[in-house]
Amino acid sequence: MAVTWSGRWNHVRKVTERTGPFAHPDFEPSTETLQFLQEVCHILVIGAGGLGCELLKDLALLGIRNIDVIDMDTIDVSNLNRQFLFRPKDVGKTKAETAANFINLRIPGCNVTAHFAKIQDFDASFYRKFHIIVCGLDSIIARRWINGMLISMLSYEDGELDQSSIIPMVDGGTEGFKGNARVILPGMTACVDCTLDLYPPQVNFPLCTIAHTPRLPEHCIEYVRILLWPKEEPFGAGVAIDGDDPAHVSWILEKSQERANEYNISGITYRLTQGVVKRIIPAVASTNAVIAAACATEVFKLATSCCQPLNNYMNFTDIEGVYTYTFEAEKKDDCVACSQKPQNISFCESDKLQDILTYLLESTTYQMKSPSITTAINGKNRTLYMQSVKSIEEKTRANLKKSLAELELCSGQELYVADPTTPSSLTFILQMGTKME
Repeated sequence: MAVTWSGRWNHVRKVTERTGPFAHPDFEPSTETLQFLQEVCHILVIGAGGLGCELLKDLALLGIRNIDVIDMDTIDVSNLNRQFLFRPKDVGKTKAETAANFINLRIPGCNVTAHFAKIQDFDASFYRKFHIIVCGLDSIIARRWINGMLISMLSYEDGELDQSSIIPMVDGGTEGFKGNARVILPGMTACVDCTLDLYPPQVNFPLCTIAHTPRLPEHCIEYVRILLWPKEEPFGAGVAIDGDDPAHVSWILEKSQERANEYNISGITYRLTQGVVKRIIPAVASTNAVIAAACATEVFKLATSCCQPLNNYMNFTDIEGVYTYTFEAEKKDDCVACSQKPQNISFCESDKLQDILTYLLESTTYQMKSPSITTAINGKNRTLYMQSVKSIEEKTRANLKKSLAELELCSGQELYVADPTTPSSLTFILQMGTKME
């Protein structure tokens, strides 16, 4: 029996037991709505970091009791300034289990179940258990994977989408003082891959600039990371940089400051150094709180129909004052993830397999991470290149230097591409002609 007291849920009942001008057309005020939230509604939170801690707290205080949380990380000292469910004694423990235990102890009646795992460790049967999935991730790869999983779970009858197979996804993200929240209805609205061009490929500084004409503090840090570290091997031969090791970061900081002084560059700090080394943008607690609150509100609206959900993308920034902007991201008819259509790619017979691989990696449309390519020739499956298995990668590496003609690939050939960004293979149709730009 859950612990409760008089008036505990009055703030929720004011919304669920009376209507208003912004209510969803299907909304019917009822005392049963709160009962649904507390006893039936099952939410999955992916990520127990800066956003995840806020999400767990917000959802629990809204009356949602059955929550699962997935996270593959352990707690580091650097997390404690913003991930408020953790304490110094928790350093080294798993984020998911520690966060779940904190919420269960602090908020009576809550039943948060932790999963110390990767999202890829679970199949469709696991994800089908949930009414809504809310993401507090810092990885585009993970976003694209769970997006692909929810799309793969959709079912169609005579070409019509079965509404009961839709599991809404609420996604939040932050970068410093900027953030966004979005609502994705798989198969109906724009998915993550429909708006992939909003996530441009990571920018790398030219090596010539780093080595000879540094202008930014980041250039000095990259010089030490890329050129000085392997040359001086400050912590022993073959020791890789650990962005969470204060000794490593301090050494890079010191050497970066020395180089910056040579070129009259200022602005190098420990936080910036660690951010460049780990390829991260420092997180801000207040931004996490705002975006998590927006996401939790959308979950509440979807679960109760008390109000129309966000349609469908909201940007937030408080760099100079507070500014928000909401717009509808449009669903792409030829989206690689949700259109259910094979993708056409154009190359010449003289192009190498490496050219296709590079295109899949660098194209803003696909932004793959480590694609593996297979095909069927004369009715037989053939692996052209596979990165995920070392022995197969070694055997197929030579194919990268071969032309498409040498590999017996022709116009209309279907290429099947597997990548960590998607739970299922994607189909590409090769068109021999002018290479796509």
